[in-house]
Amino acid sequence: MAKGGTWDTDSKERKVCEMQEGRTVLAIIAERGKRGLPLERVYRHLFNRDLYLMAYGKIYRNAGALTPGSTAETVDDMSLGKIDAIIEAVRYERYRWTPTRRVYIEKKNSTKKRPLSMPTWSDKLLQEVIRLILEAYYEPQFSPHAQGFRPGRGCHTALQEITKAWKGVSNSRKGNKTQ
Repeated sequence: MAKGGTWDTDSKERKVCEMQEGRTVLAIIAERGKRGLPLERVYRHLFNRDLYLMAYGKIYRNAGALTPGSTAETVDDMSLGKIDAIIEAVRYERYRWTPTRRVYIEKKNSTKKRPLSMPTWSDKLLQEVIRLILEAYYEPQFSPHAQGFRPGRGCHTALQEITKAWKGVSNSRKGNKTQ
C-alpha cells in the first residue's frame, strides 16, 4: 500500500490511491486561489503525511518546541508513527483538541503580566498543517499592498513600500489652509 493510500475493493484489480506530495498539493491549492475557484474537500488534505512533515519542518526549531503544553509531549516525542496516529484520528473524526496550558509571563518594561497559552505539540502540528492549506489558498487572493500577518511581509516591508511608492500628500480640499 502506498503512503496514505487506500485499497479500491470494488475492482478485481487492486489499485492504490496515492497521496500527492505536499508541495504539489499546496501548488494546486494556490492555483485554485489565484483563479478564484472554490476550495473543496479541504478535510481530505489533512490526511496527507507530506503536509505534516512540511509543518514539522517549519515549527520544530522554534524556541518553544521543547516546552511542554498541557501534556508532557514535546518535539522530541514526534515520530512518523505519531504523525500517522494523528492522521488516523483526523480521518476517523476521533481527533480531540487538548485544552492549552495557560501561564502568565511578565510584560516588557512593566510589572503587569500577560497570558500565554501553550498547546500540545500534536495540536501545534495540526494547526500548522491547516495554516499551510489556508495560506496557500488565500495568499494569492490578497492585495499585494496588504502587509500584516503575511509571509515575508510586515511593518518593515510596509514602511519600505511607503518610502518607495508614496510621493507625498496634497491637501486638495477647498478652504483648507495649511500652515
